[in-house]
Amino acid sequence: MLRHVSAVVAALGVVPGAGEFAGRVALGAVVGVAAAIVMDIPMWRQDEGFTPAYIAASVLRRTKPGEVGFLDANVVHHVAGALSGVLYALVYLATDFVVPDMPLFGIDVPSHLVATGTVVTSIYLLFSHVVLPRAGRTIYEERATAVRGQWLRSSLVFGATLLLLGPALFTGVT
Repeated sequence: MLRHVSAVVAALGVVPGAGEFAGRVALGAVVGVAAAIVMDIPMWRQDEGFTPAYIAASVLRRTKPGEVGFLDANVVHHVAGALSGVLYALVYLATDFVVPDMPLFGIDVPSHLVATGTVVTSIYLLFSHVVLPRAGRTIYEERATAVRGQWLRSSLVFGATLLLLGPALFTGVT
């Protein structure tokens, strides 16, 4: 399965000449950004959907969410997507190393499912229990349940995108 990575990396122009590990991690970042872009759709459709991006940016900038600009929130959201994609790739590689291969259509199913589940769980829990409580009392006390619920739905869209796009890039299927 790793033999496809070099071809995909070359086709995408991502980290040319890098080894398979670096190529896989770079592809993970690409998949993460793509999943974050797809995740934008449900975020914009929900009342509190894009609030997490503003909250995360406000924590990083050490300011109030209302003082964060659209560009800052978008950059933080999509960088977080790239980092989540890197996490996907690292968990995939670690699982692929430990668990015997069980390929289906060229996809190592256990590694893919474990990596996707780990990422979705991580992004939901990190935001809900670390970032959101630091955002300031007003949002946390008044709208935390609504924001968490909408973040869960958006996180599941991110995971569904990983389920589809991750194998397509990692196995060379386009």
